[in-house]
Amino acid sequence: MTVTSGVPAWPDLCRAHFGPARAAFGNLLGGMAEIASAGAWVEATDGRRYLDFGGYGVFLLGHRHPAVTAAVHRQLDRHPMSTRVFFEPTALRAAAALTATLPGELSMVQFTNSGSEATEAALKLARAHGKSALISARNGFHGKTLGALSVTTNEKYHRAFRPLLPRVTEVPFGDATVMAEALEAVAGSGCVVLEPVQGEGGVHIPPDGYLRAVAELCRRHRALLVIDEIQTGLGRLGSWWGIDREGIVPDILLAGKGLSGGVVPIAAMIADPVTFAPFADDPYLHTSTFTAAPIACAAALAAIDTMRDDELPRRAAELGARLLEGLRHSADAHPARDRITVRGRGLLLGVDLATPGAVGELFLNLLDRGVLANHSLNASSVVRFTPPAIITDSDVDLFLAAFDDALAAVPFG
Repeated sequence: MTVTSGVPAWPDLCRAHFGPARAAFGNLLGGMAEIASAGAWVEATDGRRYLDFGGYGVFLLGHRHPAVTAAVHRQLDRHPMSTRVFFEPTALRAAAALTATLPGELSMVQFTNSGSEATEAALKLARAHGKSALISARNGFHGKTLGALSVTTNEKYHRAFRPLLPRVTEVPFGDATVMAEALEAVAGSGCVVLEPVQGEGGVHIPPDGYLRAVAELCRRHRALLVIDEIQTGLGRLGSWWGIDREGIVPDILLAGKGLSGGVVPIAAMIADPVTFAPFADDPYLHTSTFTAAPIACAAALAAIDTMRDDELPRRAAELGARLLEGLRHSADAHPARDRITVRGRGLLLGVDLATPGAVGELFLNLLDRGVLANHSLNASSVVRFTPPAIITDSDVDLFLAAFDDALAAVPFG
C-alpha cells in the first residue's frame, strides 16, 4: 500500500482489493474518495461538494435524513440485531407500514437485504406454485444473482455464468400482443417479471394500459405477475408505486433502494396471502440470517413515515415535471437535438444520446460542474438522473444550469 503523509492512496488500495478496472474508473473520475454526505450533497477528498442526482435510486430522502438517522441511532443503542427466536417488534411495524402503502391484498412480507435477493425470493415463491417458465422484458433489470440475472436481459452479464435458469423468454417491453403469445406458449406455468418503468434499461415508459393488459393476460393464462418496484417504488415515479397509475395489483411486488431511507440497506418481497402461502406455511422454507434486522427495519419504518408525513411522492411528481421540462428545453436548444431524447416520470429521468462516447463526455462534464449522475447498465447511450425528493428550488436551478452547460460541451461529431 502506498501512503503519502499518512493518507492512503485510494487508487492503490482499490487496485489491490477491488481490481484494476475499478481503480481505472476511479482515476478517470479524478481519483477522489467520497467522505461525507448530507441531504442532496456528497463531499469528496478534493474538498468539493457534489449535488447528488445519481445514487441509482437509493436516496429519495437524500443522504442521512435526520428522521431516519435518529431512528437508526435509537435502534443501534437498544437492539440492532435479533436472535430470530422471539417476535421482533421493529420488523413487524415496518412490515405493517410498508403494506399500508400498497393496494389490494398485498399484505405478506419477506424482508431481504437487497433488491436482487427480493427477486430471488419471488422466483422461488413462483417455483413453489409450479410457475417455472419465466417471462421478462428486453432491457429489463432485476439484479445479478443467478436467478435474478436469468431475468435480467443483457448478454454481457450472462455470458460468463451460463447455464442460467431454464425456460426464460424475453419479450419486447410495452408490447401486450407479444406478451399474450409468450403466455399462451407456457400453458399455465408462467411467471412474468416486469418493471413499471425500466430504469437500468434507459428510462423506458410503456404505453398507457400496458400493465393493465399484462395483468389481465396473467389472470387469463393462470400466470403469476411479479412487478419489480425496487427502483420505481416508494415515491420515485411521483406516486407511492408505479402500479398506482394503472390501478393494478400484482401477485408479488418487489421493493428496495428507497426503502433503506438512504441509511441501511433493506429490500422486500410482498405478496397476497394466497400467493405467499408456501412461505407462510413453512417460515424456514426461505430464510437468510440478516434479513429483517431491527436496525434495517428501523430505517425502513422511518423512511416510510417520512415519505408519508412530508408527502414526498407528490413532491417527486412536482419536481420531476420541472426537471423534465428543463432537460427538454436544453435538448431542444442543442444543435444536435435530433440525437438527444429526454424521457422521464417523477424523479426517474433519462437523457439518451445517440452518439458513441457522448454519455461518457456528458457524465464527466457534469462531474466537472459538481453534479453526480448515473450511467445505465442496460442502456449504454443513456445518462440517468435519480435525484432526491428533498432538493430545493436552488438545487434544481443549479442542476439545470450545469446540465445545459455540460450538454453544450459534449462533442457530437
